[in-house]
Amino acid sequence: MSITWIATILVIEDCLSEFKLISHYLSDRGYNVIKANSAKEALEIILESKPDAIVTDVEMPGMSGFELCRFIKKNPTNQKVPIVICRSKNQAIHRLWAKKQSADAYITKPYTPEQLLSVIQSLEACSVKKN
Repeated sequence: MSITWIATILVIEDCLSEFKLISHYLSDRGYNVIKANSAKEALEIILESKPDAIVTDVEMPGMSGFELCRFIKKNPTNQKVPIVICRSKNQAIHRLWAKKQSADAYITKPYTPEQLLSVIQSLEACSVKKN
């Protein structure tokens, strides 16, 4: 059994203060954080940097986080990269839609550092089980 650890996380967030908060939570726990301001920029970074996981906002200029998720999961090269959708809407329909777009997790804003880290750690655990 091979173990895949999440070391580098791409955070796609167009709000600087929200990015700084997520980055702080993750980097304090030893994760390397890469920033993208938009889905388009994220696609370029994914090809170059090959992150171990992605945390994305939904509402962004150009392409939404849902569209980005769908695009990534359809690409055989990147489809195993876990994606966490971060959104302020907490209705069942939004969670269902994220799942339909092949997101691996959905977390609602505002969240605590523990909630975000718990989601990332559960993705690591799932990755170990799949390998």
